[in-house]
Amino acid sequence: MIEGNKMNVIETINKSSKTLFSFELLPPLKGNDTSRIYRTIESLLDYNPSYINITTHRDEVEFKEKEDDSIVKRTVRKRPGTVAIAAAIQYKYGIPVVPHILCGGFTKSETEHVLIDLNFLGINNVLALRGDGVKNQHVFKPDPNGHSNAIELVHQIANLGKGKYLDGDLKNNTPLEFSIGVAGYPEKHFEAPNFEQDLAYLNQKVEAGADYIVTQMFFDNKIYFDFVDKCKEAGITVPIIPGIKPINLKNQLTVLPKIFSIDLPKELAEELAKCKTNDDARKVGTEWAIYQSKELVEKNVPSLHIYTYGISDNVQEIVKSIF
Repeated sequence: MIEGNKMNVIETINKSSKTLFSFELLPPLKGNDTSRIYRTIESLLDYNPSYINITTHRDEVEFKEKEDDSIVKRTVRKRPGTVAIAAAIQYKYGIPVVPHILCGGFTKSETEHVLIDLNFLGINNVLALRGDGVKNQHVFKPDPNGHSNAIELVHQIANLGKGKYLDGDLKNNTPLEFSIGVAGYPEKHFEAPNFEQDLAYLNQKVEAGADYIVTQMFFDNKIYFDFVDKCKEAGITVPIIPGIKPINLKNQLTVLPKIFSIDLPKELAEELAKCKTNDDARKVGTEWAIYQSKELVEKNVPSLHIYTYGISDNVQEIVKSIF
């Protein structure tokens, strides 16, 4: 068994004098096996990833028409097994894993049970996120007895570190200590009324117990550096890890700004607009990610976090150029 203190992400970040490397994976779709996940990890092992994030997805609601023209509502989870795949990765490769914990789609009790399971499995790192609302839902609505935002979720996780469970009548409570990461938005969260308010929310997450921040993807490093400066001015002193997304498809020129409410720099947008194929766009995206990453590492950022979404050959090319 791997000792818990060796798997703590914030301690690893704080002890390192150089930029670390981490990446993010999607659990396999229901019905698929883990082979693709393992191939992705093994293709990146030579570059010494310090930890691996595992995303979580809430249940999705589908409406299907029956033969009698009635409509039936069905709830499905397309990517189950986040806890299981996280544990399998950590014990197979000896690399710390960071499962994502969501507000959306989960009650406080379900969250507590997941955290207990993670503790039993020797996993003591999590990324606390509000998560998305239900599709076609314009306003995020928490589950009954669930958290409304990530601030509340961080409070619950931090309270477990003090031995405070939801059931106040428990005896001999064992503290469950987690290294807690949260999300930061250099171009502000699309629901925030303004950047200042979004920064105030981020500060509250840190005050609630967050140990570090991972940013949403961005394609202009100046945006990241300005964000770090504004965080410091607001009194936020925890490490702020840049999140890098290599562009893989031509349509991401318009899809990414729409989905994530971010801007693409003029030069990058112009180069992508010239691309005739997805292979062309992939080459442009990889070159841009290398350019971004080199500058970030030169500035000694705490860690370089790459959103892979299960695609590793371009990530290999990026990290090979950097580490």
